[in-house]
Amino acid sequence: MQALSRFLGDSPFRVLIKLIVVSFLVGLVMSAFGWSPYDILYGIQSVLERIWRTGFATLDSFLGYILLGAAIVVPIFLLIRITRFRG
Repeated sequence: MQALSRFLGDSPFRVLIKLIVVSFLVGLVMSAFGWSPYDILYGIQSVLERIWRTGFATLDSFLGYILLGAAIVVPIFLLIRITRFRG
């Protein structure tokens, strides 16, 4: 019982009462706004999908910039290395 109380941070009965009170208050607020648990899950899913799409678009732009710059930088680098190798 002591390990359970240490894990929960209080006695199991008090934790249960706190959880019931907080659950009631959250349910009351959600009901007032007309939210359901599914609305929250769909909202989280939508945010993750937008981050996924935006992340790949950003990665595509980033790689495009690298390739564009490499078209100039790599040949110049090779020319410098060749000229220093000879001299």
